[in-house]
Amino acid sequence: MKQTPDFHGKTILISRTDSIGDVVLTLPICSWIKKQFPESRILFLCRSYTKAVVSCYLPIDEIICWDDLINQSEQERIRQIKSQDIFCCIHVFPNKDIARLMHRAKVPHRIGTSHRSFHLLTCNHRVSFTRKRSELHESALSFNLCKPLGLEELPSLKEISQWTSTHFQTPDIELPPDLQSLSNFVVLHPKSQGSALEWPLENYIQLSRELISKGYTAVFTGTEKEGLLFRDQLPHEEKCLDLSGRLSLEQLIVLISQAKALVACSTGPYHLAGVTGIRAIGLFSSRRPIHPGRWKALGLKATFLVNDPECPTCKKGEKCHCIEKISVDQVLKSV
Repeated sequence: MKQTPDFHGKTILISRTDSIGDVVLTLPICSWIKKQFPESRILFLCRSYTKAVVSCYLPIDEIICWDDLINQSEQERIRQIKSQDIFCCIHVFPNKDIARLMHRAKVPHRIGTSHRSFHLLTCNHRVSFTRKRSELHESALSFNLCKPLGLEELPSLKEISQWTSTHFQTPDIELPPDLQSLSNFVVLHPKSQGSALEWPLENYIQLSRELISKGYTAVFTGTEKEGLLFRDQLPHEEKCLDLSGRLSLEQLIVLISQAKALVACSTGPYHLAGVTGIRAIGLFSSRRPIHPGRWKALGLKATFLVNDPECPTCKKGEKCHCIEKISVDQVLKSV
């Protein structure tokens, strides 16, 4: 039987260089590692734009931004990785350049999925599992990569949610002065930068009017580019605020943490709402692999809505617009 290496007191790097939601769903791995190896040092390799999210997670000791390494020479990258004395690298998000870097830097233990051909040459621990056809949640799936560290059984989604909610700490910063007295508000995040199926914009606008009539403030968020798509269509009401393009990611996290609820499709702010402990309401299609069983937010108050869990078109794996049929009244009741 192959002996498991001793990871106690060692430096372990988690590599996840894609989007906010994916990064949030990877954070629980760090909790498990710290629980198993309390003296370990955890590094997290991410993109600069997700650094603010990773910084909120208490088990992580240090962050390395891939953007800072990209513009350096290969020899300088290797030197920097070697200087961290990394004992193990876990490639949660496969990246050929990062896998090659860890190999050339002679990181002793390099873990990746066996379903990437470049891992055959760069990883010495290759775990066989499939994401696309799996019934498991994305966060649980990633735990397969911890098997070389001694993980025998994948944790439950409830365990994963508890770890994440416990260890996620909102940034210690203030919102802009005009927002500091904001209360009893619901965040509406209508766009996804093309990463998910979206609920129609007119539904969000109708929802905002319904929320306002019930005494809530409707707060729209998004990037500046996204704001240009809906800003002119928002109700001209005192209790309807457009914050698109106004907030840093740190400020957005703080804003979300103070909200009554957040409504969005399967996108980063929905996952942030889940781990900050508020009512996160995700709007989904039931089509695999983009269904809520795979991508619902972590968090004890996180929930989701689909129009028809048994949608025949979704069951065939075909493109479907059933998310558009989720009613404003359903969402309002969920809030």
